[in-house]
Amino acid sequence: MKNIKLKMARVEHDLSQAELAERVGVSRQTIGLIELGKYNPSLNLCLAICHTLGKTLDELFWQEPEK
Repeated sequence: MKNIKLKMARVEHDLSQAELAERVGVSRQTIGLIELGKYNPSLNLCLAICHTLGKTLDELFWQEPEK
C-alpha cells in the first residue's frame, strides 16, 4: 500500500525525495520505495523521518486495518 501520508508531509515541507533522504541518511531510492509501499523501513528510520517532518509515527505510518 502506498504511503501517501509520507509523500504529503514531505511535500508540505517542500522537500524532494533526495533532500529528505539526505537528512535521514538513506538514498533517494529508499524514500521512493517507502512512498510506493515497496519497502518496510526500520523503526529507527521511521523515527528519523518523523522527527525530520515533525510528525508522529501514527501520523505517517499507521494504517487502518482493512475490513
